[in-house]
Amino acid sequence: MDSVVSDAAASGVPPLVDPDEPVQPWQTDRTRAPVATKIVVAGGFGVGKTTLVTAVSEITPLQTEALMTEASEETDDLTATPGKLTTTVAMDFGRITLDDDLVLYLFGTPGQQRFWFMWDDLVRGAIGAVVLADTRRLKDCFPALDYFESCGLPYVVAVNHFDGSEVFGAEDVREALTIPAHIPVMIMDARRRISAIETLLSLVGHALDETPE
Repeated sequence: MDSVVSDAAASGVPPLVDPDEPVQPWQTDRTRAPVATKIVVAGGFGVGKTTLVTAVSEITPLQTEALMTEASEETDDLTATPGKLTTTVAMDFGRITLDDDLVLYLFGTPGQQRFWFMWDDLVRGAIGAVVLADTRRLKDCFPALDYFESCGLPYVVAVNHFDGSEVFGAEDVREALTIPAHIPVMIMDARRRISAIETLLSLVGHALDETPE
C-alpha cells in the first residue's frame, strides 16, 4: 500500500487510494473483484438516516446538508427534534465492506415530501432498503413503506429509538404499521456502528431470500 501511494506521489499523479482511509484487500489486488451492492436508507424527516450512514461508512461520507431556515417552518415539524439545524437536500452516500469482498454502497434519501421526486433515481439498481422509524411519529414512515411496496423492492423496518422516547418492542411496531410477517422489524440505534451493521446484514439476508432463483 505504501508503495502505491509513494509511486503515485513520485509521478505527480494523485493516489487512487486515500492513505487516511482503511484499505480493503480488493483495492490493492487487481485479481479480486468485489461484489458491489446498493442499499437505500429511507424514512421520515429527522429519523436518523444521515446518522446511520455516517456511523457505518468506512470512508468519509458524502453529505448534502443545508442549514434550516425560517422558510421551512411551515413544512418541517421540529417538535420531536428541536435541536436539528440542518437537513439533507439531495442524498447521503457512504461505503462499508463486509465479509472481505462484499461492498455495500449506502444512499440515504431526503425525508421531506418536496424532495421525493429524487427517490426514483436514488433507488434505481438497489437490492433493498432500510426504512427507519421513530416511534414518536410512526406515520412519517408510511410514504417510504408505500413506495417500496409499490415498486417491489425488498425492505426491512428499523426502529431508531431516541433518548427519552417510550420504548416499544418490534412486534408492537409491526402491528402498528401492519408490516407483513415475512419482513424483518428490528430495534436499533443509528448512532452505534454495530447496531447499524446488524440492520444492514438483516436487509442483505432478506433481499437474498426475496430474490427469485
